[in-house]
Amino acid sequence: MINEAVEFAVELRFPEGPVVMQDGSVIVVEIAAGCVIRCWPDGRVTTIAVVGGGPNGAALGPDGKLYVCNNGGMAWHRDPDGGLYPHGRAENYTGGSIQRVSIENGTVETLYRDVGGTALSAPNDIVFDESGGFWFTDLGEISGTHIARGGVCYARCDGTCIRQVVFPMLTPNGIALSPDGKSLYVAETLTARLWRFEVVAPGELALRSWPAISPGDLLYVAPEYCNFDSIAVEANGNICVATLGIGGITVVSPSGQRVEFVAYPDRATTNLCFGGADMRSAYVTQSRTGRLLMQSWAREGLAPAFGRQPR
Repeated sequence: MINEAVEFAVELRFPEGPVVMQDGSVIVVEIAAGCVIRCWPDGRVTTIAVVGGGPNGAALGPDGKLYVCNNGGMAWHRDPDGGLYPHGRAENYTGGSIQRVSIENGTVETLYRDVGGTALSAPNDIVFDESGGFWFTDLGEISGTHIARGGVCYARCDGTCIRQVVFPMLTPNGIALSPDGKSLYVAETLTARLWRFEVVAPGELALRSWPAISPGDLLYVAPEYCNFDSIAVEANGNICVATLGIGGITVVSPSGQRVEFVAYPDRATTNLCFGGADMRSAYVTQSRTGRLLMQSWAREGLAPAFGRQPR
């Protein structure tokens, strides 16, 4: 059954990375346009900044600025129904980066382009912790003949420190923290697997060492063929995973049980975030059809570390 929702913004160029602002507007990136835009409840859409490349995940930092994962640019195609979708890197691929954007004046700064001397490949999604640092995924690359593995990094928002904490992973995409900050969740796109890592300190995980098969705990695996994208977390700890291919949100309990699947019409249901005074409004990106949807959610969403909604 298709979930009931209303259109908050339309005719967008592959929107992702929604961030709800206190005035009720929603910031999203347009990956295909290389822009960061702001969508207003009255239907207006304004451009905050042109960042170039392929802006992907986004989050507000402790300084009130927007931190953007930029994948460097993707090649774009149309499906038979006219939907827009990415496959492969753009011919003018600029390299992966983490950018900082001023919401007030649109100034764009590049904070990081490499980690430990290795170039970032395709930063995808980002989450801040309470200390003011942020975790992000670097997805890697999928080409015609090979897959370059990705990983998870931790960085400071002042541009002084970045570390690769988990490697390798196979197309790590969505990333989020539990309400108590003690669990880091990472969704892999191609495998449709949801992983959990124990956080022991800001930027530090309790990783298993060789000969362990994986450094983390496998929390959930989709029972049908699909792909996973970004993550949002509910206040009760449930993990909401945007699910590609079958089009919807897979809700998983902290113990790894499937709570429900909320269906949406666009098979590229890529991101969601929560907002509103009671954190029960969900904003969901329908990327192939270029729409941002809004609806009431069954449970309260978890407020982000920074940029919380007024109560």
